[in-house]
Amino acid sequence: MVASDVKEPTCLLDLLKEPVLAAQEFFVLAGRAFGNVFRRPHYGADIILQMDSIGVGSIQVVLFTGFFSGAVMALELSSALADFGVTNRTGMVVAITVVREMGPVMSALMVAGRNASGIASELGSMKVSEQIDAMRALGTDPIKKLVTPRLIATSIMLPILVVIADFVGLVGGWLIALFYLAMSSKQYWTSAWQALRWKDVGEGLFKPFIFAMVISLVGCYCGMRTTGGTQGVGRSTTQAMVIATVLILFFDLLITKIWVSN
Repeated sequence: MVASDVKEPTCLLDLLKEPVLAAQEFFVLAGRAFGNVFRRPHYGADIILQMDSIGVGSIQVVLFTGFFSGAVMALELSSALADFGVTNRTGMVVAITVVREMGPVMSALMVAGRNASGIASELGSMKVSEQIDAMRALGTDPIKKLVTPRLIATSIMLPILVVIADFVGLVGGWLIALFYLAMSSKQYWTSAWQALRWKDVGEGLFKPFIFAMVISLVGCYCGMRTTGGTQGVGRSTTQAMVIATVLILFFDLLITKIWVSN
């Protein structure tokens, strides 16, 4: 009886040891990456290269995602609004939904699928091929050289991508309202414009800034702790995508709750 009582907590501690250690390593990595933002050298060329890869490279998928999100929202809501005889409010509902929720979240999920996994794959390949160890041997800080530029680039480009997705989403809703709901362009855009407040725009721009930190740091963390050769790179890529997706949805709920309460 005594032996079982001692064994149970020991097994529980063993189960908790790995996730606690992983969380500790992640926060250490994040803290060093944020601290390096204000320290020289800043590796401006690497930041620009990552902005091109993460931002410009994701424009196409963000355009399609934003457009179809707005169009689907207009279609889904049109029947519900028609029941109450307020189809003229379609622009208002689409604008609020796209700017506050669909634009930031869908864009972040698409960027996470493309870039969190890509970052993990790239850094994981460098880790298993010992390139990161070689950087340390040459006196270069891998976190400052590899993580911080990706953090800065993602934090700059994701809000810009969300603004593009929001506009394209409104255009998608407008086309549905124009050709399917027989609304006039003036009626749709006036309703959409009057519905938006600075609080809505602020929420829609604050969310992608937080999501960008999640995407870049999770991708870098999973990549830099890769072990096990090419199979390990595959595992890190999958982990980065899954963890980033879950954290995006978690922070979306948290930010929305705080924003709505204020």
